[in-house]
This record gives sequence, structure tokens and C-alpha cells, in this order.
Amino acid sequence: MSERAPHEPGIVVVGAGECGTRAAMTLRDKGFDRPITLIGRETVHAYERPPLSKASLAAEASDLVHPWTREELEGAGISLRLGVEVTSIDLGTRTVVTDVGPLAYDRLLLALGSRARRLDLEHLYYLRTREDADALRGVVREGGRLLVIGAGFVGLEVAAGARERGMEVTVIEAADRALARAVPAVVAERVVALHAHHGVTIRTRTTVTAVQDEGSHLRATLSTGETVVADAVVAGVGAEPVTEIAAAAGLLVEDGIVVDELLRTSDPHVWAAGDCASYPDPRTGRRVRIESWRSAHDQAVSAAAAMLGETEPHAAVAWFWSDQYDQMLQTAGVPGPGEREVVRAREDGSLLHLGLAADGRVLDATSLGRGPVVAKDIRVAEQLIAAGARPDVSDLEDPGVPLRSLL
Repeated sequence: MSERAPHEPGIVVVGAGECGTRAAMTLRDKGFDRPITLIGRETVHAYERPPLSKASLAAEASDLVHPWTREELEGAGISLRLGVEVTSIDLGTRTVVTDVGPLAYDRLLLALGSRARRLDLEHLYYLRTREDADALRGVVREGGRLLVIGAGFVGLEVAAGARERGMEVTVIEAADRALARAVPAVVAERVVALHAHHGVTIRTRTTVTAVQDEGSHLRATLSTGETVVADAVVAGVGAEPVTEIAAAAGLLVEDGIVVDELLRTSDPHVWAAGDCASYPDPRTGRRVRIESWRSAHDQAVSAAAAMLGETEPHAAVAWFWSDQYDQMLQTAGVPGPGEREVVRAREDGSLLHLGLAADGRVLDATSLGRGPVVAKDIRVAEQLIAAGARPDVSDLEDPGVPLRSLL
């Protein structure tokens, strides 16, 4: 067992992205006046990641969006340590060991995030960090050919952005359909039709088995034996939680770092939040790990409150959005097992899919269409989910019945 690190203990946050930084700022907002140290692997302070896939390929390079300036963090008395690697955690002495020395803590928050899932293939681009986005933007050009592996949110956002920049785009998906892990089939079909309308080819039940560099281009071999010629190949096949340090320290890890309803880990002095945390969903009873911008924000606030002794369980409704050309896709809630599906189709072409529990409670909602309509429907759906509402199914299906009247 190592000796206690020479430092005035306070709260240490490992992970200086939006989740970790919001937690640190929330601690200050709630009146915590002892030391807060925020440790990050990247050399830049917290920036918004959604624009990396949602906008960066469809427009000229733009500056990163920082929710907080370095001056604001400094003014809040947060010690920001960037470009620092955490090598281990000693739970016994409450010490975080880094490549620049040890750091003691009274309470520790792990906001480690997730990383792009990698394939055993060469010559691929991935999209997770600003460096990834810069590299990919460099190969997106009018008249070029892009092969995208994975028809999930990131893969299809990249496909849409590249197509709008004038590239020929082919998407390869191993599953039976696009967005299989993310949205209901009826909504996914609409998204696929939208891409087809814009000239994107999406092939399902197919994998890429090899990518070869032939000098002036790349040649990808498919599981069907066919080949596809491209100028660049990008993989968007999901993300995996960063958990190695937590597991090595002895914390309980399954699909993510296991936390309770207060986002506390198996160690009473350690919490986890964001993409790396697996928490109990209060509405379905399932343990879930949500990779989304707002969920990371909501969990940061809940974790900060719990670290200061508050006992309100984390119960925020999960929410996610995706831009697909001129259409917006939004989801809210967590689907339950064996749920009943209800579809509300509007005259303007917008579609709202709702999932109901066996007792009639609204558990989740997905909407696709014009932005203002989608945003309004999902906001009300979130309220229905949060309230445990059990609306009449015929009213849910009827677009003539205002959703808000069902609250």
C-alpha cells in the first residue's frame, strides 16, 4: 500500500470533458469551497463533441465550442491539469496516481467517457476527438468517394455531411438494418429513405473484411466478395466505455463502471458519471449506460449533488438528437422489454414513435421530421415519461389530439 499523497485532500475529477467540468462547476455553484482538481488527457479544456459529427463535415472548419473559458474555470478556483495521464487509483489511501505525480482525494469522480470502438482493419478514420474531426475533414472533398462502416448515428451523420459536400458515399452495416441499436424500425426506414433520396447507398448484412491502399485510392473488400473503391474509409461502429483504470483499482465494472441511483460506485468515496457509468434506470428497472451529450450533463449535476450529501436519485430522462440533412431526429427515454409501440403520423410528414410499458406508461419516444415540430413533440414526450403518464392509446395515435393535453 502506498503512502498518502502530499496534498490537501478535496475532490478530484478524472476526466476534463463536459461531464467532468460541469460536475466541478456544479460543486462550486452548490457552495463547495475546498480544493477541486480536474484532470484531463487532452491538452484542451472541455469542448462540445456533438458538432464534430453533426456539423464539421458539412461546413468549413470552425472553432471548438467551449462551454466554459479557462478564465471561468480559474475564477471558480478549479485546478485544471490537462495533458495528464492517470495511471492508477489506490482506493485504500484515496490516491490518484498520474504520470506527473500522486494526488490525494476525499471524494473522487470518474468522468472517463468513452472511445471509438476500433476495427481490426487498416487505413481507417475514426471520429471522437477534435484531432479526428480535423483529419477526416481533410479528406472530405467534392467529387471524392467515401466509404462509411456502420449505419448508426455517427456513421449516418458523417455520410450526410460528406454527401452535402459533394462526395459519393456508401455505407456498410453488419446488422439487418440501420440504427438497429438506436431507434425503432419504422423510424429507421424513414432515415434510410432520406439517405437514398440524397444519393447515399446503404448496404446491410454486410461487413468490410479488408482495406488495401492502392496508392491513388483505397480498395475495401466486403464479406460478399465484392470490392468498393474509395478515397477514404471512416468507421463509426459505436463506442466503448473507458473503464480499465476503475477495474484495475477494484471497482465493480460490467458494461461500464457500475453505480447506484446516486451514481456512487462500489467504493463509498468514488462516483462515476457520463459515458463510462452504468446506472439503474428508475422507469424500466434496467441497468443502462447512455452515451449522449445531455445525459452526461444531467449525470454530472446528479453526481455533484450526491458527492455533497444530497440523496435525490438520478432520474433525468435520457435524450439524444441527430441531424440528418434537413431533418432532425430526437429520442427520449429508455425502451423497456416487450413494450407496446404507438405511432403518431403528422400531415407534415413528421413521425412520432412512442414505446409503452405493459401498464401503459410512456417509456420512450422517437421523432423524425422538421426541427421545430420534433423538438416540441419530444419536449412533451419527456414530460409524459417523467410523470409516468398513462395516456389513452387512441389519443396518442391521433395527431389531432395535442400531446400536451395528455399530461
